[in-house]
Amino acid sequence: MDAALRAGIALYNDGEHRAAHEPWEDVWLGLPDGTDDERFLHGLVQFTATIHHARTRNWSGAAGLAVSAGDYLDGLDSPYRGVAIAPLRRALTTLAADPEAAERRRPPPIRHEGHVLVPADLDFEAVAPAARALASEHGYDEETVDGAVSHACDEIADGDRTLFTGALFEFVAADDETHRDLVARRLGRHVARRDREFDDVAGLFD
Repeated sequence: MDAALRAGIALYNDGEHRAAHEPWEDVWLGLPDGTDDERFLHGLVQFTATIHHARTRNWSGAAGLAVSAGDYLDGLDSPYRGVAIAPLRRALTTLAADPEAAERRRPPPIRHEGHVLVPADLDFEAVAPAARALASEHGYDEETVDGAVSHACDEIADGDRTLFTGALFEFVAADDETHRDLVARRLGRHVARRDREFDDVAGLFD
């Protein structure tokens, strides 16, 4: 859970409010209903949805989600799994009563272990789900990103290559869409080349 949690937090803090929910949702959907962890992740998913709807001026959607998200997070310790929940609950209370407050103030950051995590802070375990979420959200080729993650895992196991790991870190931490597009194209070339290398040797020693 920790890697997915940090991935979503970093994406949220980077302004990727829609993409942030994907790493959390992947874990949340496998948890038993009503457990603290399930309520926590369900609340975070609805919290970031609240912010998204408020920022896109869907006032009624934002207000309804703010109430629901607050219900899920109510009663959990703050911090919970290192996440400062109390500021999120306060923001949800405000948005439930006045969703247009989102136009007058920035959404609160999510703090983890006292820090406002951003993509550059992530380790590879969290970069992988963050990259997959960004690919899904922004229409990048998801098979390419999955292939890059697989090859990066091989690099880490071998301990002697950084081609894919470095590119994935750059993809997630890119500071604008143009930069991320360039990295995505480079990743596509690297994945295609590596796959061809594997195909060239497949079966040679069978």
